[in-house]
This record gives sequence, structure tokens and C-alpha cells, in this order.
Amino acid sequence: MYHLTALVTLLAILFFFFTCMNVSRSRTRTGIKVPAMSGHPDFERAFRIQMNTLEWMPIFLPSLWLFAVYISDSIAAAIGAVWIIGRIVYFIGYSQAAAKRGPGFAIQGIAAIALWAGALGTVVLRLV
Repeated sequence: MYHLTALVTLLAILFFFFTCMNVSRSRTRTGIKVPAMSGHPDFERAFRIQMNTLEWMPIFLPSLWLFAVYISDSIAAAIGAVWIIGRIVYFIGYSQAAAKRGPGFAIQGIAAIALWAGALGTVVLRLV
């Protein structure tokens, strides 16, 4: 059973849902009407946070699960938790200013690469 990885997956989905709600709140706060995608820097940053999170989820989620299956549920969950923390740091920084998004992006990027590389390495080793 992969209870810890499942929990991290659900938390990642919850964080993405939070970013969706943040875009909605930002639309209301800035007066950006649907279907407009630009017009106020605060809205544009909120939207990019949501989209960047969505862009990374197809990299993160399969890597998370493959790492859990081939290596360890608990280690996958720990690295997955680091990914979520990185996304939160990214959210906080980018919400303030685009220039502040770097540290969170680096944290989540390193975590995602660790999951992917670990899964790939183990799969290749088992094939040989």
C-alpha cells in the first residue's frame, strides 16, 4: 500500500485547487472579467502561479508514483512534500513580485527532478 504517496498526491491536488480559487479571488479583486487573461499584474501573477503548477503536475505526479512503486513510499512522500513546500514558497514569492519566484521554483524543480531521476534510474537498473 502507498498511503503516504496517496496523501501527498491528495495534498498536491488540494494545493492546485487552492491556486484555482486564488485566481478566482484575484479576478474579483482586480475586476478582470472572464474570459480576459490579462489586465492587472496581481491577476496575471495569480494566473501564472496556477498555470505553472498545472504545467508541473504531469511531471511531478507520475514521477512521484513511479518512485514510490520502484523505490519507497515513504521516501517518495517525503520528496513529494518538499515539492509541495516548494510550490507554496513559489506561490508566496510570486504573489509579491515575479522576481521573487525563483527560490520556490528551484525547490520544487529539484524535488521533481529527484523523483524522476530516481524512478528512471531504478527502472533502468531493473531492466538490466
